[in-house]
Amino acid sequence: MTFKDHFSGQSGEYRKYRPDYPPALFDWLASVAPGRGLAIDVATGNGQAAVGLARHFERVIATEPSAEQLREAQSHARVEYRREPAESMSAESGSADLVTVAQAAHWFDWPRFTAEAARVLRKGGVLAIWSYNNCQVTPAIDRLVADFSRDVVGPYWPRERRIVEEGYRSLVLPFAPITAPALEMTTRWDGEAMLGYLDTWSAVRRCRAATSRDPLALLAQPLAEAWGAGPRDMRWPLTVLAGRA
Repeated sequence: MTFKDHFSGQSGEYRKYRPDYPPALFDWLASVAPGRGLAIDVATGNGQAAVGLARHFERVIATEPSAEQLREAQSHARVEYRREPAESMSAESGSADLVTVAQAAHWFDWPRFTAEAARVLRKGGVLAIWSYNNCQVTPAIDRLVADFSRDVVGPYWPRERRIVEEGYRSLVLPFAPITAPALEMTTRWDGEAMLGYLDTWSAVRRCRAATSRDPLALLAQPLAEAWGAGPRDMRWPLTVLAGRA
């Protein structure tokens, strides 16, 4: 089946300019899973979450339909990468303690994916999905980025972006809910790295392709002025939904 591919064209930049998920997230996932045998990370991209899971699980299957993303994937002795869509996994039925989806569930055929997750999970296994919206730096910088996202590249966001902005409210897990702790990603970047991160946005790439102009050129100067010299602390609160089969 086809898939919605918004990131293959910047797979290298995606690996470089996306923040790492916090170790506390993987600690918590391991604590609620019924075992530590097999975790499946779906739509793994460059394997960021898969490698985090490998610190806790004996084996990780990381699935991804994009060959370009898989070429950028991080190698790990306990991670096996498979090129396949989220809605059609090759894992055996009832084999997984945990299925995860990091910042990708909004692209899926949701009923087909959740049926596949139910098939591959063992009894008591856990499905966990998470996402993040715009980062938080300072009120002035946050306003600039929010205005850029809405007013400059807003028309170029895929419609699925709304699912992220709504905190995954419309994605219902067909399992008994598990309450997740408050979690967030953090990093410390300079202004140049911030522009690199913004350049990974699908809306920025689509705007550039449609207009033959770089939308980041409108933001670069005011962002530099608001940012100042040196690095700043940045945070992305995570929305985490989890359920037990």
